[in-house]
Amino acid sequence: MLLFNYRVTAAAADGITAAEGSFTLEGRERRVVCALPEGKLRYVTAVAPLHIEADEKIFMNGFQTWTYCPEYTAKDALRPCFPLPKAAVRKYALDRYGDYHFVDYPNRPGMTHGFSYCYFRRGERYRLIASLDERPGYTIFRYDANRGELSIERDCENVRCGGEFHAFDLFYAEGGENEVFDAWFEALHIRPRTEKKLAGYSSWYNRYQDINEKSILDDLAGCAEMLEPGDLFQIDDGWEPFVGDWLEPDAKKFPNGMKSAVEAIHAKGFEAGLWLAPFVAQEGSALQREHPDWLLLHDGAPWSDGCNWGGFYSLDIDNPAVLDYLERVFRRVFDEWGFDLVKLDFLYGAAPFGTESESRGGRMIRSMELLRTWCGEKKILGCGVPVMTAFGLVDYCRVSCDVSLDWDDKPHMRLIHRERVSTRHAIGNSVFRRQLNGRAYWSDPDVFFLREDNVKLTKRQKDMLAALDAVIGGVFLHSDDMSKYSEAAKAQYRALRHLREAKDVRVSTDGVWKLQCTIDGQPYEMVLENLP
Repeated sequence: MLLFNYRVTAAAADGITAAEGSFTLEGRERRVVCALPEGKLRYVTAVAPLHIEADEKIFMNGFQTWTYCPEYTAKDALRPCFPLPKAAVRKYALDRYGDYHFVDYPNRPGMTHGFSYCYFRRGERYRLIASLDERPGYTIFRYDANRGELSIERDCENVRCGGEFHAFDLFYAEGGENEVFDAWFEALHIRPRTEKKLAGYSSWYNRYQDINEKSILDDLAGCAEMLEPGDLFQIDDGWEPFVGDWLEPDAKKFPNGMKSAVEAIHAKGFEAGLWLAPFVAQEGSALQREHPDWLLLHDGAPWSDGCNWGGFYSLDIDNPAVLDYLERVFRRVFDEWGFDLVKLDFLYGAAPFGTESESRGGRMIRSMELLRTWCGEKKILGCGVPVMTAFGLVDYCRVSCDVSLDWDDKPHMRLIHRERVSTRHAIGNSVFRRQLNGRAYWSDPDVFFLREDNVKLTKRQKDMLAALDAVIGGVFLHSDDMSKYSEAAKAQYRALRHLREAKDVRVSTDGVWKLQCTIDGQPYEMVLENLP
């Protein structure tokens, strides 16, 4: 049982008003509702004593899918954008990929924080504390091991209130891993939208933006030898003239258009997927030049979301013209071109902040509901999205950062944010968010590699990545030219496809990391080295 003291403050016409009280977490669900006068919310916090044992692990879910969030000990600390000059952070908008622009990072040992859910684990026993509703505001958990305190905040500052306000909507359970996570999703009334796991190909992690009609058709021919009917063949970033300009492909790269590419994919028996980043626009795009009023403003200036593609900006989902444009985009992608699935990326750009009428979390959920409406029953693979806001709204979802072509990217890249590209971090996140797979959606742990060219991972590292993807993920994609596979690589790929049928999956992260499961009734074990 946890006993919390809470305080909700708001700025009302007659000054600052507050609601105070206490509540316990001991059953499964606990909702704290306050009566507040007309005004604007300031702080919503609750604090409880929570002491952990020396060998107890702490998990705090990171803000969005790319955010690195391993288990921590009581001596660990979360670091913000690593020690870079503030001018560099501002120039490249490095604090926009995660929560750095709105969450305080004490950067002291023993202090960690996360979003939407957290757990404390000792051996195989979990204490799970989780949100049941993020629409009133993100639920931010903070743990101070030095004071032995767990605090919970609602991210809802300056949202207008009046009447009943849900200060906290919480779930609590103690027990085994499957026991507590099954119970949470039962309380959420959320199940995966589809029973079908996904396997196939994505063009990104070999060719990156350097794709064209010929390269896509070449890779399609290689995949036709190895993939199975109904698998996904996905055209990733690089088909569009600029990010934000989605109504026509780059005519030099795809002279016969996207419908022709889809027809070729379908002729091979595969589903066709297409990458888009619907809520952002690249610097220099026609959308940015011709419709500057479509960009989301903050303090009078367009809100920059990061430095990809030379810089990019959020679109304003409160602008009817933006919604009309995006609806036309999805009609074209599905109804005219014939795609079966869209990978929707950089989704965090929809809701970098809230308004007086809507919290940041509520705005993000609304944007995901818009996507679901526009896509109808077509499948969505979500990416770069605050984790819980995608629950039940996408069919598949990334749970990690992008993998890199080496183990942990270049040394200077390790100095930036927790959302950076890293195979090591991608594996860690896939392990520690494994409980979402098959509950919130089918999880995408990002791609694996079997090829020998254009990759710097060792054979051992590639084998670990591929086996983990097969066993603990629901999405199993590669970016290889399969026509170049050796007979050994072909045999390994077939074995990995079979490994996806593994049962009784366990991942041990105490001491030496191990992946354990049964396949065809026989035990399977892999030691996971150089982790976390």
